[in-house]
Amino acid sequence: MESRMDYADYHALEFKRHPDGILELIMNGTGANRSGLATADQAMHRELADVWRDIDRDPETRVVVIRGEGKGFSGGGDLGLVEEMANDFDVRARVWREARDLVYNVINCSKPIVSAMHGPAVGAGLVAGLLADISIVARNARIIDGHTRLGVAAGDHAAIVWPLLCGMAKAKYYLLLCEPVSGEEAERIGLVSLAVDESELLPKAFEVAGKLAHGSQSAMRWTKYALNNWLRAAGPTFDTSLALEFMGFSGPDVKEGIASLRERRAPGFAPDAPF
Repeated sequence: MESRMDYADYHALEFKRHPDGILELIMNGTGANRSGLATADQAMHRELADVWRDIDRDPETRVVVIRGEGKGFSGGGDLGLVEEMANDFDVRARVWREARDLVYNVINCSKPIVSAMHGPAVGAGLVAGLLADISIVARNARIIDGHTRLGVAAGDHAAIVWPLLCGMAKAKYYLLLCEPVSGEEAERIGLVSLAVDESELLPKAFEVAGKLAHGSQSAMRWTKYALNNWLRAAGPTFDTSLALEFMGFSGPDVKEGIASLRERRAPGFAPDAPF
């Protein structure tokens, strides 16, 4: 008999078990940004990459509900970690591996994943939020992919899933300009499964999770596996985007991006690029 999974080694993530095999995964983080949102520091980034393997092996879990704690679903990357990535090759290589694993581990997790996004949804948390099998968002939520604002290519999950969900035209508009997408607009363009009032967000997420938990587990897991071959087929596109993102962390624009965020001003990027 398989042993019980207790998730005791995780510290940036919190877990609650609910009836019928529903596991609630809460991103509470070990640090917070100026807005009081949990940020993707070293611990959060590593744990978000690793946890899906454990969930896949967890004999008690049928469905996962992932949500954020407090003012929003997830904050952006910790600027201290971003600076380390810009200055240290070993850190950059480690975080690249974690970013790769996060995307592929979510895709390959056999258990259905339901995301419940409220407030700001940015950074590594957004990867899991948009790659979830059922993504539910508060109408007043703000989804932001901030890579180009930082001065690096839109890697992570963006190239692998945004064009498939909302089409190339919308993907380019939001990813190139870093424009925020409201939950209501995200539903309209197909970026998420469903938008609801914030007061209904968690009840709806658990209602959906309950339906998934009571369905045929083999049928749903095999359906997920087959559908996710669309994402696996885009693997080379994702790998390229991630490589270009991390090459950008060694360039000059990211230093200006970090400085402008710390100083709360618009960035002054160089007007040209070496290619």
